[in-house]
Amino acid sequence: MLEPAYQADVVIVGAGVAGLSAAHRLTGAGVTTTVLEAAPCVGGRMATEKVDGFRLDRIGQLLSTAYPELALTPGLDALVLRPFAPGVLLHSDGSRHRAGALPGVGGARSARGALHAVRALASAPRPGALPRPGGLPRPGGLSRPGGLPKPRAAAPGAMGVPPRVRAGAPLGTAVDQARLGAALTRLATLPVEQLLRRPEAPAAQALAARGLPARTIEGFLRPLLAALLCDPELTTSSRCADLALHAFAAGRLCLPEGGADVLPELLARTLPAGTVHTGVRVTSVSTTEVTTAEHGVFRCRAVLVATDARTAAELLPGLRVPGFHPVTVLHHTTDEPPATGASLVLDADRGGPVAHTAVVSGVDPSRAPAGRTLISSTVLGPPPPGVDTAVRIHLARLYGVPTARWETLAVHHTPEAVPAMPAPHDLRRPVRLLAGLYVCGDHRDTSTVQGALHSAHRAASSILADLGAAGSLHSADPAPTAPRQAAA
Repeated sequence: MLEPAYQADVVIVGAGVAGLSAAHRLTGAGVTTTVLEAAPCVGGRMATEKVDGFRLDRIGQLLSTAYPELALTPGLDALVLRPFAPGVLLHSDGSRHRAGALPGVGGARSARGALHAVRALASAPRPGALPRPGGLPRPGGLSRPGGLPKPRAAAPGAMGVPPRVRAGAPLGTAVDQARLGAALTRLATLPVEQLLRRPEAPAAQALAARGLPARTIEGFLRPLLAALLCDPELTTSSRCADLALHAFAAGRLCLPEGGADVLPELLARTLPAGTVHTGVRVTSVSTTEVTTAEHGVFRCRAVLVATDARTAAELLPGLRVPGFHPVTVLHHTTDEPPATGASLVLDADRGGPVAHTAVVSGVDPSRAPAGRTLISSTVLGPPPPGVDTAVRIHLARLYGVPTARWETLAVHHTPEAVPAMPAPHDLRRPVRLLAGLYVCGDHRDTSTVQGALHSAHRAASSILADLGAAGSLHSADPAPTAPRQAAA
């Protein structure tokens, strides 16, 4: 038999969420696709470590139910999002205060619009709810919100019941709080195109020009944006910051049930059999072939580089390498959970290294074994010396409980966790370098899961347009493509 002229229509380098979602769009259009991944498993930076029944995210990026690409991406029909309690808990002057919970905004309507197949707010935990013993769902596979039973009445401060919080105390006067609420509500309904027409500046500078009191900015918006952007100095473009605040106001912050690696695993599992190949190191690319270290040359009609920014620049000389924000995530466990329910806790005083923390097992009970509690905390920027000790001291203040006896499960430091987006930032960097050679990833849009998925959407559309794909372009092998597996 004659050797085929090429082995696939498109070869994708990298099996993170960008590469895998692009593969879904291409195979769905009848284009034969091969995905090559150097690591032994898919996912890239969306990795989750399994330790003694715990599921520990390496970076722990926050998602939002308002991310439209979560609904638009094929293969994510079985994804379940576990929302945090509405808004955030701000720690200020030794007390906790709820802020940013907007009635009627980011509720069931916006969640269904963003993610109709993802049971988001239907499974939202309520502040103060206690885990069902063993963290198990209710009989029949159905569960109360967040898999948690109706909380029993108890005195404020009792075990598992959050103390009463004074809403909005770090945000200034009642007039200041009303002004902030109106601004967030307006932001939630503002078209994204209108947001992107605003003048661009560093986020910290833009906040100061928005007409909000300094106390509101420093006590709420600054710690919130630092958590959403992984940028404690807020050098990020104000347009990216506005998009992050828009997602916060229009939806609910959430975590994927089971860990961050559930997203790439779902995408890989629902691709045609034989599409993804792990443990394959790519050494060079061109418009018609990909050279690997161990497996020779893959011939194709187009190549899509879907790796991290630094690896992409090594394969595509001349591609700009952005700066990066380092992130350190610490995971602890204790038998006595702090009484914050399913809330995301921010430090409005910035009195320690922790940017945000949460009792993650209260948000997603599947991340901890029965009877155990998982607390995950994020440090932005270079970690301090003795990071675990410094974080424990800070967490003792944030949660108001002793932390000396907490067990440290893991400390994950990722120096290049999130590509920086300083102003001016091109939110739609080119994904088509030339006919036959393309690139995608969070470094081409915004440094979020939404940005990674959207860049893959753009790249797949560009490839299909160039190939003129109206069906399979593979002329050498008439064998049909394997059917897509059903979503788990």
